[in-house]
Parts: sequence; structure tokens; C-alpha cells
Amino acid sequence: MPRKTARKNTESAPAPTAIKRIAINTGGGDAPGLNAVIRAAVVSAINRGWECLGIREGYNGLLMPEQYRDGGLIRLTRERVRGITHLGGTILGTTNRGNPLKYPTVMKDGRIVERDRSGEIIAGFKKHRIDAVIAIGGDGSLSIAGVLAQKGLKVVGVPKTIDNDLDETVITFGFDTAVSFATECLDRLRSTAEAHRRVMVVEVMGRYAGWIALNTGISGAADAILIPEIPYDLGKVATAIRERERRGRHFSIVVVAEGAHPQGGELTVVEKRIGSAERLGGVGEKVAKELEPLTSKETRHVVLGHLLRGGSPTTFDRLLALRFGSAAVRALAEGRSGVMVALDPPTVRYVPLEKAPHRMKTVPLDSDSVLTARELGICLGD
Repeated sequence: MPRKTARKNTESAPAPTAIKRIAINTGGGDAPGLNAVIRAAVVSAINRGWECLGIREGYNGLLMPEQYRDGGLIRLTRERVRGITHLGGTILGTTNRGNPLKYPTVMKDGRIVERDRSGEIIAGFKKHRIDAVIAIGGDGSLSIAGVLAQKGLKVVGVPKTIDNDLDETVITFGFDTAVSFATECLDRLRSTAEAHRRVMVVEVMGRYAGWIALNTGISGAADAILIPEIPYDLGKVATAIRERERRGRHFSIVVVAEGAHPQGGELTVVEKRIGSAERLGGVGEKVAKELEPLTSKETRHVVLGHLLRGGSPTTFDRLLALRFGSAAVRALAEGRSGVMVALDPPTVRYVPLEKAPHRMKTVPLDSDSVLTARELGICLGD
């Protein structure tokens, strides 16, 4: 068979521009691999003779410098990023609240209004003589980066989300780590579920896309998987559990994405705040409570939640993050702006920033993974 050739970047590279100082920031939820991106970007930039600065907690280091001992910016040297590839979290800190384009501000009369503070960000870059920024984040952070690029900032985005729901890249770093850890948890829960003849409901992250739940459930041999793309009927799940009971299998594992919802029902929302996305959670507990009377079996629920975000990245995520960080610097060196690096195996290419967060990558109902789950007899709630 002929060997598959890599798809090349179709965008013509602009003329390289002189860069002396760049900034790096991390926004949105943290993910394993963020520090690897930072290290790769810093080392690659320093090798080109550039100076690197890190912005604290998204853009807060520029918007609220008085809140930080270091003034909201830290100098990123080889020594500062040495030995951080394997660390979870981000040495720069991050935030998923306070969108600078719609920043919540309390007025004198107590009203909360949203203000566009992008002008202050641009002024901050000029003040600190920052020539370009590498913005690492999910759809929200990349949307902000796209607006800043349109306003004249030189910006390259790096996609980050454990949910793997960005459409323009085959995969995002952090996803493999999240699925690997969640699968290990299913392995551990299986033994205690079997010992007590219980139903264990495991809630994992996945607001509007069920990639973590689906991959974890298949890898961990779950008996039912509930994802946002397939509204569930708990009666179908209960039937599958009772059928297992008749076959002598006296326990069951049900994996539920936090964004899963019943047929004709709504998402389970914990809270809504101005300036940030609604916070989901509680669907695992809800499913467990409703399943118990339907199956006449003792049911427990476990929420993995932020455990999926923490910890050391897997080898795959480390390598992908390092590739993304170096590719972002190469893009700037080539004179590019307003682009996001994306994995297009076997290479990394560039896609327009305004296109990157435009469409969410949800699980296709006819995908091989969904078909595999059905072939294995896993109940998907429909």
C-alpha cells in the first residue's frame, strides 16, 4: 500500500518579522501537559534569541498586576522551566472566569455589567514591549485570542482541553491522561462493585461532548455509557442491568458524562455566573438515585471530577504538548499570526484562529467507537 503523506499547511508563510520578546499565558481549566507546552515554547524561543515572559492566570496579570507580588508577569528562563515537563497544572496559573472581552464589573449601584477590557490588554503588551503572545487554552481562550489578533496583536494559539472537543485538531493534550486515569479508576471500582454486588455510577467530565466517557467506558469494560450526544432513557439502562443479573453478573458499572441528560430533559447545572460558563455536575448522583428503585440493587456514585485534570501527563500528552509548544514558536518565527497549531498526523499544521473554536467536536453517532460499544453489548441509554 502506498504510504500516506502528511497534509501540508495550505497557508502561504508570510515574511518573517523581527521578534525580541514574547509572552505566554494559560487560560481556562488546567490540563496535564500545560507545563510541557510552556517549556517547549520557552526553550524554542530562547534558542532564537527571544526573551519570554509568562502572564499570570490568563490575562489577569495584565489586567490586575497589583494583585501579584511579581507584578503579574514572570521572566521565563531555561532555569525557570527546567524539570516541569512531567508536572501537572501550570506554573503560570490559570482561570476560567472573567472573560476580558466581557469582564464582570460591579457598579456603584450594585449592578454587575460586562466590560470589554481588551484595550487594556493591548496597552499592557505595548507597555512591556511584548511583540507576540502564545495563548494556550480551550474554545473560550482561543476565541479571546482570535479577537486580540483581529485588534492587531501577534497571536498564535495552542489548543488545550481534556474534553477533546476542539474540531480543528485530531486530539488535544490532556485527553489521553484523563482517559487513562479514569480507566484505572474503573478497574479499581470493578472489584469493590463485584464484592458488594452493587451498581457503581461513575461521573466524568465532558460538558457537551462525551469523548472521555465513551473512551473510558469502552476501555474499562463499563456496562452502560451515557454521553451528551445520546439522551438517555434510564429504563433502558435498568433493563440492561437486570439482564446482567439474570446472567449471573451481580454488579454493573455505569459511566456518565457530566453533560449527559435524559430524553426530553435538561442538563444538571450546579450554578450560573456572569462572566463564566455554567457549572455542570450532579448527574451521576441523579442517575444513581433513579436507577436504584428501577433495578432493586444497591447503587453508589463516584464523581471523578477534577481528579481527571491533575497529575502527571502521559507519554502521549507530553510529546503532543512539546510538539505544540515548539510549533507555536515556529509559527511566530515564520511571521504568522491569528493561527492555532493543530495535530494532523503525522504532522502539526496551522489553522485560522477564527475557525478553530467555531464548531465543537462532538462524538459522531456513527463513529467506530460508538459502533464498537454497541457491538460489545454496552448500553448507551437509547
